[in-house]
Amino acid sequence: MANPSRKLRTEMQSLGLRLADPSQGAPSRLGGAGPSDHKAVTIDGATVMVPVHTGHSKRSPFETDGEGRLTKNGKPVTTIQFAPQPRFYARATADGIPYWKIAQLHSTDVLATTVFQTCVRYGRRATSCQFCAIGQSLAEGRTINRKTPAQLAEVARASVELDGVKHMVMTTGTPNFTDRGAAILCESAFAVRSAVDLPIQAQCEPPDDPAWFARLKAAGVDSLGMHLEAVTPEVRTRIMPGKAQVTPDAYLQAFEQAVAVFGRGQVSTYILAGLGDTREAILAMSEQLIERGVYPFVVPFVPITGTPLQDHDAPDAAFMESLLEPIGGMLVAAGMKSSDIKAGCGRCGACSSLSAYEKTAEPA
Repeated sequence: MANPSRKLRTEMQSLGLRLADPSQGAPSRLGGAGPSDHKAVTIDGATVMVPVHTGHSKRSPFETDGEGRLTKNGKPVTTIQFAPQPRFYARATADGIPYWKIAQLHSTDVLATTVFQTCVRYGRRATSCQFCAIGQSLAEGRTINRKTPAQLAEVARASVELDGVKHMVMTTGTPNFTDRGAAILCESAFAVRSAVDLPIQAQCEPPDDPAWFARLKAAGVDSLGMHLEAVTPEVRTRIMPGKAQVTPDAYLQAFEQAVAVFGRGQVSTYILAGLGDTREAILAMSEQLIERGVYPFVVPFVPITGTPLQDHDAPDAAFMESLLEPIGGMLVAAGMKSSDIKAGCGRCGACSSLSAYEKTAEPA
């Protein structure tokens, strides 16, 4: 029998949620670097990021009132909760920069930051990823371009002390075509780990020299994310023409090199379902990744306000279930589960219901 909570989480992530009271819980961002246009919602003890500002979420059959009662097409479903406003948001650095401009709370216990809010590919249609809004947050004054190691350490320590943060995600815009951000991540991770015992996932494109993987680990990075987003060359070229120049084969080689440093299950990749890749293509790539010890974090694509894909349809729940159920089985059979990841998006799991499919999957 299907898990009703798992099914509900999958449906809500595809269809979104209408809010009677948009001020409920922690504030959510409209547009900008992701996860954007979401709110953290707890359903039966599991926290998921649910779209609340997208076009399709405004037409969602799911709605919640000011008391957290959830309905679908007007019929009662369950009661949900929202993550509270984090206390560290009220603080600022000595030079007056609010902590929330340096790092944000994701889900209920994850600190996330874009260390460098600029990308060499952003802003030019010929090279930029059509789903990306990394420059919006900066243009609208909701963040700062370069978070210094000292600032990151200060905010990380406060988030642990005030809000019980359990792990941290450090991502970056791609600053160059050599280390692709690994150097910035190294100095950032070293500063944070020198200040507070907080597991860290770093995220960047594959660097030109595999020696960077050992440097990242030595700096204090526990797990690594290198994100394919789309898995077939034709979709990658159409959706992210610049990044597509780093081929899936190049990623697979980099994954093998990274797993040799970080270990099986500690390297992951985002796959955005709904951009045009078929079910078969995503499953085939997931199988290749798992064979190499890489966790395929398959999430439903969420169109972000202000991007060229803002009106693109999100994948429906049936498509997501057809992916997540077999991938959950593959992960269980391989002995790779989200709960074993030391830090990062796969461990958090809020942007996908994949972890729920792991827990109920039977080994092949």
